[in-house]
Amino acid sequence: MFFKISGVALGALRAVVPALMLLGMPPGLAQAALTRVTVITGDDQAASAEFIQQLRDVQAPGAQVQVVRLPVDGAKGAAAPAEEEQAANAGVRTRSLRAAEGSGGSSSSSAGGDGLTVAVGPGAARSAIESDSRDPLLLTMLSRLEYESLKDSPGLRREGRRVGVLLRDPSMADQLALVDAALPQRRRLGVVTTTGSQPLLTELERAAGKQWTLQVATAPDAKSIAVALRGLLPSSDALMVLPDSIGDDQAATLAVLHAAAGAGLPVFGASEGMVRSGGLAAAVSTPTLLARQAQAMGQKLAAAPAGGVLVVESARPATVRVNANVARSLGLRLPDERELTERVAAPR
Repeated sequence: MFFKISGVALGALRAVVPALMLLGMPPGLAQAALTRVTVITGDDQAASAEFIQQLRDVQAPGAQVQVVRLPVDGAKGAAAPAEEEQAANAGVRTRSLRAAEGSGGSSSSSAGGDGLTVAVGPGAARSAIESDSRDPLLLTMLSRLEYESLKDSPGLRREGRRVGVLLRDPSMADQLALVDAALPQRRRLGVVTTTGSQPLLTELERAAGKQWTLQVATAPDAKSIAVALRGLLPSSDALMVLPDSIGDDQAATLAVLHAAAGAGLPVFGASEGMVRSGGLAAAVSTPTLLARQAQAMGQKLAAAPAGGVLVVESARPATVRVNANVARSLGLRLPDERELTERVAAPR
């Protein structure tokens, strides 16, 4: 079976997914205020830090935000020493994960609870999934492939647990909407994948439907990318770099960009870095947008009736980034970033 939630294609999940009841909740219930948020983070990346700050800023006045900092390896039970942090709208405290679990375990697990645990990044997600907290759990700043590696964890299927997953990248449907807005009537899209890219490719294929012709080649390793591209370039109008081990590796991405430039083909992707390096355009999200989406998801989870809930959303809305120099070199006249962003965000 295949579901669409908030325009995001979700693969079949082994866990029970009564997510649709969240979408049908009365507006007042879905926007219930959170009074207690525990944020677990396991990395020191700038994007994660900005996300946490933005999430703190969108809380209601008087809400308590507790930040738990794990070691870099995400190990449980050895968090950084407690320290006090200031926030504009919330009392913020950093403390150990074990202490946070104790607090969460004593909170109410009935419908309409006002507590929420937010895990930032894959390491924090693993620790939060294993915790005994009865608060609703929101996993954030995950790639699709990182979520795929976690979705069969027994902790996600614990009876009565309410879980939300906010992916850090826009959906494949949004990526295709960008290609369509930038290159109307061009429907042959080349993609180089790896053996671990199947979940992303499946989502792309479903979003493409019969409107697009996907040219797909698999590269077992980085050294095979050039060979895979040679078969794609002659039969493609554009290339797409997926957020997989190719898109996450600078050298691999540059190999795709270099080959595409030699063939005069534009490249689309899901990162600003790729655009700066020579890609034509990308539909991306930002920590600020993700924090607002996380806040909305958290409110819905906290207000959900008791019972197992699993909701997965891609980052939305997306923001479009364009490399104007690349567009000129390819002889393309594109709408500006604002107009492209509006087209990607338009209902479909």
